[in-house]
Amino acid sequence: MRAVVCTELGKPSQLRVDDWPDPAPAAGEVVVSAEACGVNFVDALMTQGLYQIRPEPPFVPGSEIAGTVSRLGEGVEGVSIGDRVVAMPGLGGFAEQVKVRASALIPIPKGLDMPTAACFVQSYCTALFALDRRGKLQSGETVLILGAAGGVGLAAIDVAKAMGARVIAAASTPDKLARCRERGADETIDYAREDLKLRAKELSGGGVDIVYDPVGGDYAEPALRACAPWARYLVIGFANGEIPKFRLNLILLKSCQVVGVDWGGSSSRDRALNPSLLADLTAMIESGKLAPAAPAVFPLEQAGEALTALTERRLVGKAVLLPGG
Repeated sequence: MRAVVCTELGKPSQLRVDDWPDPAPAAGEVVVSAEACGVNFVDALMTQGLYQIRPEPPFVPGSEIAGTVSRLGEGVEGVSIGDRVVAMPGLGGFAEQVKVRASALIPIPKGLDMPTAACFVQSYCTALFALDRRGKLQSGETVLILGAAGGVGLAAIDVAKAMGARVIAAASTPDKLARCRERGADETIDYAREDLKLRAKELSGGGVDIVYDPVGGDYAEPALRACAPWARYLVIGFANGEIPKFRLNLILLKSCQVVGVDWGGSSSRDRALNPSLLADLTAMIESGKLAPAAPAVFPLEQAGEALTALTERRLVGKAVLLPGG
């Protein structure tokens, strides 16, 4: 089969499509014919050797796929060949055929095509876990979303609006902010040109109730200073590359909470978490409350270009690779 192969750790531009052995499912496993492969920041980190999990080359990156079940391993029940599924293999996803545990398969919600489904689970589970389970967002509250034009940010806009929030989206270019407004943001801040703290406080009438921060870096402290008393600051990640340091007196004076959001780690510790999140998300999609955005699409041969565009923040929203071209 054809697969994207990382032969040495380094820039994503070094990735190449090559022949790779077809996977054979062991007991309890299935093979999925991938029709779309989600492109995620973690994939770029792994190919550079910058992630906490560091596979040795050669390996096939790719952590999120959508496709149809093509082979069943021994003892697999409740799954049929031809089922339309999403899976998160962790590694091996940038390929025509991907082996995964049968128990980890997720039926594709009605109304999602393969490309949209392939980049749905990570971003939307993160958003709902952060805003609902960790942030306890209430209808009518104001949410400030940093990096709002990225895949995780656009998902957060969608989920926050579905939960009845008022959304202020912050991003770095007019084109990105226009996309945020298209996706439902009530207000926008161009933090490359505007004062993030002052504008967020002005637009929220004194302070925001929740900060959703997948960026970190220099934007963290101004966003914290824009919080209202009793606010929740949700730490999602550090796409900026710099882990910020907070002054504890700011947290004390605002009586706010800084809340860690590790969806991946939490779901591995609590097996009931993902089924609960996915049931809620599926219901929200089928009722029309959520409308996941279609991703940018790249052929498998352009995996390096897709990952580079992601890490350089040239992408608006999510991207997928299409093994079929």
